[in-house]
Amino acid sequence: MPALHEIQELFKESLLGGASSALLDLVEADGLDPEACLAVYRHHVFTTLTAALEAAFPVVCRLVDPRFFAYAADAFVRQHPPAGPCLDEYGGAFADFLAAFEASTHLSWLPDVARLEWAIHRATNAPAAEPLDPVRLARVAAADMARLRFVPIPGLAYLASPWPVDAIWRAHQEPVRMLPDLAAGSVCLEVTRSAEGIRVRSLDLLSFTFRRTLAEGHTLGEAAEGASHLDLMDLIRHFLEANIFGSFTVATAEGA
Repeated sequence: MPALHEIQELFKESLLGGASSALLDLVEADGLDPEACLAVYRHHVFTTLTAALEAAFPVVCRLVDPRFFAYAADAFVRQHPPAGPCLDEYGGAFADFLAAFEASTHLSWLPDVARLEWAIHRATNAPAAEPLDPVRLARVAAADMARLRFVPIPGLAYLASPWPVDAIWRAHQEPVRMLPDLAAGSVCLEVTRSAEGIRVRSLDLLSFTFRRTLAEGHTLGEAAEGASHLDLMDLIRHFLEANIFGSFTVATAEGA
């Protein structure tokens, strides 16, 4: 008799493909063919995970033929089975999968639509958080300002794309759907959750770079290096108004 972890591995492999004879020998038939028993589980797994992808990427679903999405989802599930029990966390690799999926290479804008949808999905499922208190920030000594590290609120995401993916996404929120002009130009987007719902905000490149640099954990001084010719206080005021950070710390001289 194989060890439990070996049986679990055999069962996982059988759900993603054909069942091995080693596993079939362990299945109690109970009047039903062992392969048929496993096929029931396999069908349930693929149906459930495809539904999770459809829920996370509704616009991608609408942009392609339903049969194509089912085909892509099937291939994705086989290559990227869930790593955890929470279905809301499943699908993070779907955009990169579409970028490499041979059947969708002619839809060069589709992976970035999926990236935007995943950012929206994560923001939707992120826990609520209180925004940064400007009064607390005002108490920071001027000498310490450059060493501030800001902590983004849960679900904050940034996406740069050569395609107008925000326009594509918004166009498919309405009953009448049409693909916007793909030559409309590139976008720099900020996705965040607010009390009013999910916000997809278009930013100019410099503001986008400044905010994304802060969100990645760099200090205010490091972020300001790329925006030295801009009004730093104006940039700070704008990100405070956007409520995208929940707190901050002051980095030590060693950079911790």
